[in-house]
Amino acid sequence: QVQLVESGGGLVQPGGSLRLSCAASGSIFRANTMGWYRQAPGKQRDLVASITNGGSTNYVDSVKGRFTISRDNAKNMVYLQMNSLKPEDTAVYYCNKFPYYTPAWGRGTQVTVSS
Repeated sequence: QVQLVESGGGLVQPGGSLRLSCAASGSIFRANTMGWYRQAPGKQRDLVASITNGGSTNYVDSVKGRFTISRDNAKNMVYLQMNSLKPEDTAVYYCNKFPYYTPAWGRGTQVTVSS
């Protein structure tokens, strides 16, 4: 059974930090590039960061230098360290393989950046 469970979101002030975690079932995690996606209200769900099984990373320009994606292959975990958060980072954050596998979407975790 494919399962993705995101956690770690919350309310944070601008400039603050959060660390998101994603627990992935082996069938979707193993040997796959994994990604963090986000969806703001009224907008489409977009990829913000990805990491290959070997640890190579890519980021969208808007988060470069602020977000860091990592993975623990022994634990089937993916992480997103988010620093210097901005109000425009407010969204529901999801993890999935890249390219995404539609049936695998989890519930996501809400990140709200507001003073």
